[in-house]
Amino acid sequence: MGNETIIPIILSGGQGTRLWPSSRKTLPKQYLSINCKDNYTLLQNTQLRLKNIKNISDPIIICNENHRFIVAEQMRSIEVKPRNIFLEPFGRNTFAPITISALKANKENNDPLVLVLSSDHQISDIENFINTIEAGVKYASDGRIVTFGIVPTYPATGYGYIQSKDPFDRSNLKGLKIKKFTEKPNLETAKEFLKDSKYTWNSGMFLFKTSSFLKEVNNFYPTILDICQKAINKGTLDLDFHRIDKEEFIKVPNISFDVAIMENTDLGTVLPLNAGWSDIGNWNSVWKVSEKDRNLNSFKGNVIVKESNNCYVESKKNLIYGLGLNNLIVVQSEDATLIVNQDQAENVKDIVKELSEKNISEGLNHKKIYRPWGYYISIAEEKNWQTKLILVYPGHSLSLQKHNYRSEHWVVVSGNAKVEIDSKEKFLSKNQSTYIPQGSIHRLSNPYKKSLKIVEVQSGKYLGEDDIIRYDDQYGRN
Repeated sequence: MGNETIIPIILSGGQGTRLWPSSRKTLPKQYLSINCKDNYTLLQNTQLRLKNIKNISDPIIICNENHRFIVAEQMRSIEVKPRNIFLEPFGRNTFAPITISALKANKENNDPLVLVLSSDHQISDIENFINTIEAGVKYASDGRIVTFGIVPTYPATGYGYIQSKDPFDRSNLKGLKIKKFTEKPNLETAKEFLKDSKYTWNSGMFLFKTSSFLKEVNNFYPTILDICQKAINKGTLDLDFHRIDKEEFIKVPNISFDVAIMENTDLGTVLPLNAGWSDIGNWNSVWKVSEKDRNLNSFKGNVIVKESNNCYVESKKNLIYGLGLNNLIVVQSEDATLIVNQDQAENVKDIVKELSEKNISEGLNHKKIYRPWGYYISIAEEKNWQTKLILVYPGHSLSLQKHNYRSEHWVVVSGNAKVEIDSKEKFLSKNQSTYIPQGSIHRLSNPYKKSLKIVEVQSGKYLGEDDIIRYDDQYGRN
């Protein structure tokens, strides 16, 4: 293994539809701790499992602009400072964001290796994962574009497959030339693939030198390469984020890395990866990788289930009592409950689509909404009032703002608060409160070392989040 720097590119887009109601548009699955033995999210674990790889660098992360502060906070909390956080104005599959990130990595380093990872994978055998990545370095250093094929364990119809030109020796980490990619097959075809050691699942993880990759992009798609460079150059810096230029980005096709590059290049090499991999694609896959009782049931949270088989039952808060259940997925969040047959898990995305089309807010939005300063949780509401629990991180503050249509009461329940109301300051401790009249210019801050929690009661004829006029904001929001 050489001394080339390895820069991770972590793809962190997604709409949060397949693991509803836990995952939603405002908080996709990669930002949740799903079936993890620790308290880290899928995104955090994607980064943490890299720490023992030789010559690994801080990552480039690419995400939706609406999730930028979630990404920044989750990286900060594990003491990682990304090289760059690119903000996509909208999704464009994987080819364009990988190209943009590779251009950035190449500009700032001397032809580094790049390791492309999805933020929503789960890997249980970290040692085997690291060994396989490091085995791929010699191929990538020689100019190959390496992908990691997951050793299949059942005839999956939800994954794409990679066919190598020769069979794998599963006891020997040897890269093989790629013959063909196959999209999600039917069950009979998947059963045939399982018998043939030339086939592995397509993980969507890649390793290559930026020069090798960018040369191939220029060979196949010179116009797209130029557009991606312009999208970087015309983009804007926003605090710690790099906004990709929207007018340029919309010109790139909605195409995957596999279709654009791997199906066209002669440089493709596949390495078998046997490391307890799962892409956590739906609730059935969560159940498959979960610990189970003797009846193949898996439970999480406030759950009692008896005389049941093959079930996954999860509660975030309220008690779920099940009796005589069979082959079901039951997931209860703070504001919604999903009950679906295991065989229908892949169709949860269609439920979210239906809820969205009917303008049912639970389809897209969580009760818990993240902001750069912390988060708030909606507790209760009616037409002219609502109650929220607000948490403010140490050293952070809300914007200096006013509301035209509502007044607010704040009660400190934990920590200490600095409050500004119409240029007057006051400091509140636990159980103390204050009142903000409609139209008053105000700000809530936490200058202390412990998190601040307050209960906010809003009252007025309109309570929408767009009733905010900002005068000053440390996060650059309008």
